[in-house]
Amino acid sequence: MTRGSIIASLWLAAAAAALPTAAVAQANYPDKPIRLIVPQAPGSATDTVARILAAELGPQLGQQIIVENKPGGALTIGIDAVAKAAPDGYTLGVGPIGALAITRHMVAKLPYDIERDLTPIALIARGHLLLAVSPKLEVNSVKELIAYAKANPGKLSNASSSNGSPGHVGAELFKFMAGVQAVHVPYRGGAAATTDLIAGRVQFMFESLNSIAPHAKSGSVKALAVSGDRRSPGFPDLPTIAEAGVPGYSAPTWSGLIGPAGLPREIVEKLNAAVNRAIKTKAFQDRFGQIGDEPAGGTPEEFAQTIARDSAKWKDVVERSGAKLD
Repeated sequence: MTRGSIIASLWLAAAAAALPTAAVAQANYPDKPIRLIVPQAPGSATDTVARILAAELGPQLGQQIIVENKPGGALTIGIDAVAKAAPDGYTLGVGPIGALAITRHMVAKLPYDIERDLTPIALIARGHLLLAVSPKLEVNSVKELIAYAKANPGKLSNASSSNGSPGHVGAELFKFMAGVQAVHVPYRGGAAATTDLIAGRVQFMFESLNSIAPHAKSGSVKALAVSGDRRSPGFPDLPTIAEAGVPGYSAPTWSGLIGPAGLPREIVEKLNAAVNRAIKTKAFQDRFGQIGDEPAGGTPEEFAQTIARDSAKWKDVVERSGAKLD
């Protein structure tokens, strides 16, 4: 027997011996706490989704879910940490639509490939952007906003929580479909943008319903419509933008659970089933009912299809707008 064949035989024997150990580890998964990475700051819309999920997913898996915020880099820092984690199911992430379907078309070179380096596990929630206007603007409907913008070209500013955010591209799609112009003013977070909207320093914005719902309910901003394909259960009296004057407009949001590539199928299936159970709990549904978003769920394959579909859609919007991120 040659030296090469001896080494190969030893390697195959070692690999075969490891198979039962790997199978046992997967069968016992999880047997320690799980780290859940959020690519945005505490208090953000994605962070809220992550913390609501963690509270209900932990009991389903019998382990603590530790939320870890890794904001920055147009959402790339947190997603990169998930992509480069060991594929053992103990480092997961929350992937919002912004990270998985929008900013990928605005960043010159991502440090990972979304399809190659990540594993979609399950959609957690579907939501809306809220089209809100400043209380200082004499506009009370989507049609009035469009009419005002057309009568006053270049005089309106629209805020967003950041360049490349769902609110940014959602507004770009609105302006294109409605045939209006407004100057985009990006902020470092939705809270600062909302503060200036209330003060009248900007006139309108698209913001995650998850984040802006309290201001809409208090009346400190004027809520005109939601961006999804159907009305929000938390704001049933608010029309969709399509209903309110821009036929065909659709810009729903979503967040899902992701892991690194190479995650064993048994672990993916266990996590998927646990998410689908967690989002059906009364506590989860009550929390989301308060903010107007909805539990999602479904299979890993359905989540992957959602990413692919929305990535293609927002690629066109980004290219048309010319938006870029350094």
